[in-house]
Amino acid sequence: MRAATSSSEVKSGGIALSNLQKRYGSAVAVSDVSLSISPGEFISLLGPSGSGKTTTLMMIAGFEMPDSGQVLLDGNDITRLPAHRRELGVIFQNYALFPHMTVAENVAYPLRMRRMAKSDVESRLRRILDQVHLGALASRYPHQMSGGQQQRVAIARALVFDPPVLLLDEPLGALDKKLRQHLRNEIKTLHKEVGKTMIYVTHDQDEALAMSDRVAVMHEGRIRQVSAPQDIYRKPTDLFVAGFVGEVNLIPAKIASGKLRSLAGETLPAPQWRGADGSATLCVRPEHLHLFKGVAGASEGIQGCLAAVTFVGDATVYEFRSQSGLQLTSKVLNVSAEQKLDLGDLCVASWAPNDATVLTE
Repeated sequence: MRAATSSSEVKSGGIALSNLQKRYGSAVAVSDVSLSISPGEFISLLGPSGSGKTTTLMMIAGFEMPDSGQVLLDGNDITRLPAHRRELGVIFQNYALFPHMTVAENVAYPLRMRRMAKSDVESRLRRILDQVHLGALASRYPHQMSGGQQQRVAIARALVFDPPVLLLDEPLGALDKKLRQHLRNEIKTLHKEVGKTMIYVTHDQDEALAMSDRVAVMHEGRIRQVSAPQDIYRKPTDLFVAGFVGEVNLIPAKIASGKLRSLAGETLPAPQWRGADGSATLCVRPEHLHLFKGVAGASEGIQGCLAAVTFVGDATVYEFRSQSGLQLTSKVLNVSAEQKLDLGDLCVASWAPNDATVLTE
């Protein structure tokens, strides 16, 4: 296995998308997408089906041509360059392995297509197969391998010609949950070892948050937010991102003189607000929402009662109903010493001010 390469040592693989547009008839697939990706960065395009993430990836790869806008690789315009001349590695969900070829033949195929000398093919092949832990399986055929092993073959074939960028289109989508978790860790480790720019398309928020340096959340053909995984989760910039990434409590509120109040008039814990008065939505993750038994003397929070309790193994989920009918969820790890509540108990739902995000769209 070759030595790890840090992102700071990588000199190529920077991608810049500028105002990309793509229509299919009257349907807008991608609308005004601009994004800068640093050399060596791992970025995920995350969104539901039909959000434009795969179309964006295919325009980077050269399999789709944008109606307008630019794709730059290391500052060079490749927007109209055919896919085979871009020298980008691509991995599809079905892996697209040749069934009549062995592992070694599949992986070596891109090198032979480039008419590389036989000795160079063999040395590169040995190195990449060792890197993805497939050296002992070189003579097997795809049908003799597990889904995870086939995926590693696809990765090896995409990396063997040393592309500056690796594009991955839902590569774990066909695998079961346990294997997906294992292989996402392998991909993350491989990224650190090879130092390649990786652009990863997924609808699975857990994959995107666990693997990426940054996540670009897409919806209806547009990028809604680009941030580090922690910021995507903790500080969503709009209601779509808040609702799509993880579970969230969305609390309608009114802002007056910098204070947030529920529609029932209760004072809500919130970060200091310097914006205009008006309507808002307060976003609070279930693990940050706490239920306190009793309502006497509560100064901030929402009054109501406990409506349901569900044990989910590592945690207990509490369903809270406010006096005005608002439904909220609290999630407490079962190692916590937090007080136990019974169905029907009167309680107050509250949270730390900095654990809430105020959205005004």
